Amino acid sequence: MDAVIQWLFSPLPTPVVFSLLALGVATLYLLSTRPSPLRSPADLNCQSVAVPFNVFQRGLRISGNGPCLGYRKQGKPYQWLKYKQVSDRAEHLGSGFLHKGLQPNSDTFIGIFAQNRPEWIIGELACYTYSMVAVPLYDTLGPEALVFIIDQAEISTVLCDNQSKAETLLQNREKGQTPVLKTIVVMDSFSSELVERGTKCGVELVSMKDMEALGKSNHQKPIPPKPDDLSIVCFTSGTTGNPKGAMLTHENVVSDAAGVLKNIEVFPSTEDISISFLPLAHMFERIVQVSCGARVGFFQGDIRLLPDDMKTLKPTIFPVVPRLLNRVYDRSGAKSSFKKWLLNFAVERKYAEVKEGIIRKNSIWDKLIFHRVQESLGGRVRILVTGAAPISPPVLNFLRAALGCQIFEAYGQTECTAGCTFTLPGDATSGHVGVPLPCNHVKLVDVEEMNYFASNGEGEVCIKGKNVFKGYLKDPEKTAEALDEDGWLHTGDIGKWLQSGVLKIIDRKKNIFKLAQGEYIAPEKIENVYVRSEPVAQVFVHGDSLQSSLVAVVVPDPEVLPGFAKNLGCHGSIEELCKDKVKKAIVSDLIKLGKEAGLKSFEQVKDVHLHPEQFTIENGLLTPTLKAKRAELKLLFQPQIDKLYANMQ
Repeated sequence: MDAVIQWLFSPLPTPVVFSLLALGVATLYLLSTRPSPLRSPADLNCQSVAVPFNVFQRGLRISGNGPCLGYRKQGKPYQWLKYKQVSDRAEHLGSGFLHKGLQPNSDTFIGIFAQNRPEWIIGELACYTYSMVAVPLYDTLGPEALVFIIDQAEISTVLCDNQSKAETLLQNREKGQTPVLKTIVVMDSFSSELVERGTKCGVELVSMKDMEALGKSNHQKPIPPKPDDLSIVCFTSGTTGNPKGAMLTHENVVSDAAGVLKNIEVFPSTEDISISFLPLAHMFERIVQVSCGARVGFFQGDIRLLPDDMKTLKPTIFPVVPRLLNRVYDRSGAKSSFKKWLLNFAVERKYAEVKEGIIRKNSIWDKLIFHRVQESLGGRVRILVTGAAPISPPVLNFLRAALGCQIFEAYGQTECTAGCTFTLPGDATSGHVGVPLPCNHVKLVDVEEMNYFASNGEGEVCIKGKNVFKGYLKDPEKTAEALDEDGWLHTGDIGKWLQSGVLKIIDRKKNIFKLAQGEYIAPEKIENVYVRSEPVAQVFVHGDSLQSSLVAVVVPDPEVLPGFAKNLGCHGSIEELCKDKVKKAIVSDLIKLGKEAGLKSFEQVKDVHLHPEQFTIENGLLTPTLKAKRAELKLLFQPQIDKLYANMQ
């Protein structure tokens, strides 16, 4: 033993030491100079995600059955359903539908009449698992539209969230409407009296819990759809007439989500959390999240509690609309002149970094000034996507500096699933909507009556690609208006190619009208300019061919108006402040903004009516996507409009 120990610890001969060193050097050289293999950007052995059902299964596998859908009650932390729980519940619910006699094919339409919550996603996934079609229903569309959609789509089964919505459905049935409706599945508890009401009019009421239990005891294997099968029918409320049902396939949904992921190059992970609060959940938002094994947390259902939900959930991905970002911007203003100077200086220094591609939250300006803005959104946001309406460049530039995260602006519409253009990572410029997604082509076509010509790089935006819808449900006339013979979707928006290759939306074709002298007016373009006025929250611009000028209905910002009025020497309630002196100052500010934006004299309003109550989805003046219902606004404010024109005579 002593001899062995002595041999092991005795010094090596010099030639052996040099030989070992030479071998080590040679090994390091070979490792450092060997050729690197070309890797595929995607796992080619795992490409069976052409439908949302497979996308969800991919998320389940990647997350290792991690948290998937979160919800909370006021003052409580978030509770999470795991991926496997969601998948199992969807299979049980879908099996329950089949046991009740529904067929697993794309001719079976299931209505989902609920606010954003985990059961909404479970219901949608149940449809996808068994090749059925989801049809979102919204009470904000109005009772007549609800009846129209159920009849048009021949929806026999509706999944709703509470007794109130179930009562709405039963009231229509009791009036002899929606005869096709046979089953209502309710997420929350409901009274026995409601069951009796349903029985009398031939509608069965079942709790979601019981339907899942029925499916669990009569389980059927998933019957996934094909990529070109119908996935979801999204009814857009529009501003006039009956809603139109945009038919989207599974391929539409997945290709749009894949296009977004490829474009942003910031791949979500299992550590990411998104918050769901928008009235209409964006298709790409949900697919992008679950395909990567990330989490989606739902707000409590009250938009006033959203700040508390944000601070509790601490999301890393934040899909949002400009209206909310405008509020964040307005509340970030400083009071004293020194603080304003310091804030502007900090924004300038931080935005200079952003233009150099530096995105961070740990600068001296973040610690001193911007941390409060960041904490109001939870403090962890790293990807923010804004869409549905234009966002003004000053607001966007401020937020890019203040939030220390990547901010993307998207453009699209329901008919192309969600987005068709997206800004690029590292692009700090504003005032445009980015480049076409990889899943679609974009072209501009002439609009002669508005003097827009494709030869000048201007015209109506048209889209063609895998994300473009099949058409409107049972409405060939409207489908022909939207889709031409070559499959191009005509959006009704006027775009312009900028020198850098990005698209800028400059006008709107669909809502144009003529003034008495024959000038064409695009009111939405003017409204997007005027809404930048600090004391203004919302604007509705009106004119017609019998009048030579424009008027507007303006809703002042209730948080800004008192201070604005105080500087003019005016005091009182919001209603009292909507008077002549304040009105003149607001009109003056609108005219100033219009001139700065290059509006022509006939595009400027001549007078306004100040209205103290905001346009909302609840009062029927906004669509679920937060666009103005122009017909309803005109009807409501016709007396005030007539008075404004009469005063001009």
